Amino acid sequence: MNTSLSWIKMYVPDLDCSAQEYCDAMTLSGTKVEGFTRLDRDLEKIVVGKIISLEKHPDSDHLVICQVDIGEKNVQIVTGAPNAVVGMLTPVVLPGGRVAGGHDGTLTEGGIKIHAGKLRGVDSDGMMCSIEELGSSREFYPEAPENGIYAFAENSGVKPGDDAVHALGLDDVNIEYEITSNRVDCYSVIGIAREAAATFDKKFVLPEVTPTGNSEDVNDYIQVEVEAPELCPRYTARVVKNIKLAPSPVWMQRRLAANGIRPINNVVDITNYVMEEYGQPMHAYDLDTISGHKIIVKRAQDGEKFTTLDGNEYTLDHTILTINDAEKAVGLAGIMGGENSMITDQVHTMLFEAACFDGTNIRLSSRKIGHQTDASRKFDKGLDPNNAMEAMNRACQLIEEFSAGEVVGGAIDIYPVKREESRVLFEPDKINSLLGTALSAKQMLDYLAKVELRYDEKTNEIVAPTFRQDIHRCCDIAEEVARFFGYNNIPTTLPRGEATTGKLSFKNRVEAKARDVAEYCGFSQGMCYSFESPKVFDRLLLPQDDVHRRAIQISNPLGEDFSVMRTTSVNGMLVSLSTNYNRRNKNVRLYELGNIYIPKSLPLTELPDERMQFTLGMYGEGDFYDMKGVAEEFLGQIGMHDRLEYDAEAGKPFLHPGRQANIIYDGKIIGFLGEVHPLVTRSYGIGERTYLAVLDFPEILPFATFDRKYHGIARFPAVSRDLSMVVPKNIQAADLEKVIRQGGGAILEELSLFDIYEGEQVKDGYKSMAYSLVFRSRERTLEEADINTAMNRILKGLSDMGIELRQ
Repeated sequence: MNTSLSWIKMYVPDLDCSAQEYCDAMTLSGTKVEGFTRLDRDLEKIVVGKIISLEKHPDSDHLVICQVDIGEKNVQIVTGAPNAVVGMLTPVVLPGGRVAGGHDGTLTEGGIKIHAGKLRGVDSDGMMCSIEELGSSREFYPEAPENGIYAFAENSGVKPGDDAVHALGLDDVNIEYEITSNRVDCYSVIGIAREAAATFDKKFVLPEVTPTGNSEDVNDYIQVEVEAPELCPRYTARVVKNIKLAPSPVWMQRRLAANGIRPINNVVDITNYVMEEYGQPMHAYDLDTISGHKIIVKRAQDGEKFTTLDGNEYTLDHTILTINDAEKAVGLAGIMGGENSMITDQVHTMLFEAACFDGTNIRLSSRKIGHQTDASRKFDKGLDPNNAMEAMNRACQLIEEFSAGEVVGGAIDIYPVKREESRVLFEPDKINSLLGTALSAKQMLDYLAKVELRYDEKTNEIVAPTFRQDIHRCCDIAEEVARFFGYNNIPTTLPRGEATTGKLSFKNRVEAKARDVAEYCGFSQGMCYSFESPKVFDRLLLPQDDVHRRAIQISNPLGEDFSVMRTTSVNGMLVSLSTNYNRRNKNVRLYELGNIYIPKSLPLTELPDERMQFTLGMYGEGDFYDMKGVAEEFLGQIGMHDRLEYDAEAGKPFLHPGRQANIIYDGKIIGFLGEVHPLVTRSYGIGERTYLAVLDFPEILPFATFDRKYHGIARFPAVSRDLSMVVPKNIQAADLEKVIRQGGGAILEELSLFDIYEGEQVKDGYKSMAYSLVFRSRERTLEEADINTAMNRILKGLSDMGIELRQ
């Protein structure tokens, strides 16, 4: 939101401060100012001059010598302006003064200093200026010539010696605000002025709107029907006939130009002026193009085509609200009018529209068709419907003041459910407790009255006008008190209250343990995007029917590379590892705790299953067993170590076929680990063996526990036995250890593999494996018979598997 300071002073006439003081005070009172620009920042010593004589330069075909009256004296200026004539009033920069830029419109930082000198041997004491040299352009000063110096109109009221910068309205400041979306009233000059009056404790003066309209009845000209009242809570319209298009008054052109709006003609300028002044967008239709002289506000038909004022054609659907006549659509509600009803130079009778539309619908509609306008940006905040008729009457008043047309009497006003003022219980003690202040109720009410928040003594309530759509509860009232009392005046206080015992949720404790384990194992945390490209499935060698390809499509993606929600965390980890590898980082270990998104059905009918994944990735020092050890360390830390198994038939196409495994706990797959397939590492540009492990938190959490049972130091001695076996190659160590643990029973305290060998000394198809077994009882000292019984059970189980003791 931008405003000029002079426009604010129209409604706060006693406001007397510098631009910097204004910006600082407004920011402190809650209306944040992003910055300001002085329109005259590079303009000095520029006055109005009148050319009183003109003669040809003796040594140039295009230069002329002018005698110029600047009020206190006459000066001689040599110029090449083709439009210079005797009697012209024009801006003159005197020697020692500055202009903003060159005649071609290029601006110079700090401006250009003008000196007295000679042009082709003739003295020249200053320079007559074009509008571009004064830092503006014909876009905002359409009366300025395309090539030549600026000429003040004869009826402009300026005289030689006057301040030309002031006469052009360039002695102004353009202020840029950052308005929060809940303060819709501040998307208008009146709203900002109301805040300025409260901030500086000055009187706020609304523009005086006088009644307009002839003796005719608007209902004889137009009929309006609203078929979608849920999307259009209020629709107002008035008719103006005998339109006379002409330039708007200079004061309005200057005010619009100071706000960065290009003046066009009196009718268009009035709609833009009222939109800025009241924050209420308006639209004008040529009534002669409205079929049946009827307006119907309704939803569009699916597939309906519509061409807007700018010539673009859009395809609509039933969610988009349109303005229609008896035969066709003539406007996109809250966005832009149609080409088929635009105001042209031949307009005779005009329909003025000021309506209030559903903000959410306007925002979604403008995004859907990919077209935003100044009007839609205001509408999508949710405007106050009680403001529509006020803005309409203001526009009609200006129409009559400018003699731009004859306003027809009466108005169309469809407003079935009037918006009422909101009420909030006034609780001074609660406000003081919240702010840490000791203000009296009267002080608070004085602050609130500044911004038109009234107090109802009968109900002890604060009554907020409908334009204050941000006032709903006590904390909103406290905010108003705080910002006008002054945030810098609120004392520092310690928080009060009763302390309660807090702790992390169980899920967060498991996540914290995952971070701890990963980090003390040398892994650094990374974060990967949840949006990915569908091309990653091919990079991961996933078959076409793989379940991971059933990804959620983003309806409005940033691009193809971010068009689906990820169904696996593997790609993000590999991209991070690849980035590190390409930047020549060695021995990289990364981990991520992030969600994947598994749709329950496609197209989506309900929210997807968001599954937290603990993903580990590394290259450099370390191998498959290092990664396996990190995974087991984490599972052990959360009490999952006694029923852990691995299945080498994991079937992950992006992992090495002989170096991968599913991680299984109590019969359920809880994750996988392995070496990345060489083709995959090549596609990611990683030139080393890379290892991954992924643990699925929803599968882990039911088994995780932080309960620990303490066992004292063993009082009885341990007995060790070594077991060396010749084992068929197809038997895995996990199967072997399972049999040993079953045979050893409760007295088998520890089991560890200390040797494995394949070679000439072992027959083909077999391998040699050696285990160390530790037996101990917590109740008594073991006897030889106890050990032999356990060993016999172990040997029998091994024998049944075809395993022989090594001789």
